[in-house]
Amino acid sequence: MEIRQAQTADFAVVKEITHKTITDIYPHYYPAGTVMFFLKHHSDENITADISAGRVYLIYNDEQEPVGTVTIKENEICRWFVLPKQQGNGCGRELIVFAENEISRTYDEITADASLPGKPIYLKRGYTVTEYRDIKTYLGDHLCYEVLKKKAEKSSV
Repeated sequence: MEIRQAQTADFAVVKEITHKTITDIYPHYYPAGTVMFFLKHHSDENITADISAGRVYLIYNDEQEPVGTVTIKENEICRWFVLPKQQGNGCGRELIVFAENEISRTYDEITADASLPGKPIYLKRGYTVTEYRDIKTYLGDHLCYEVLKKKAEKSSV
């Protein structure tokens, strides 16, 4: 596996990984209005802005196919997605370790807004819940999530 910074030409790949994961996985955890919220939140404009700012990374499998993405905004891990068919093979772990190591170069603390499917992974990695949030989304649905934090330190896979 190899992790590379996403370039402008990678926009469609980052969007496909993000939206495919949301549409395939999130309906098992969230109501329709909240899934719609996630898709809109990860809009073309937001993805493009993050790629242009140099905050987006892609992980490639052994066949050099992009299978996951992560966005690092200062000390926050954002947009961490692995294609559903690739989940369980270590790509997600590689991405989060990479993001933690990048953040630890500059910051003493790492933060993340945890989705329901991602929260157990963060907890296993030593993150603690620091805040609960609730956003009203579409169709009268709500997105309930927690902010997680962890002391920054070099991690290993």
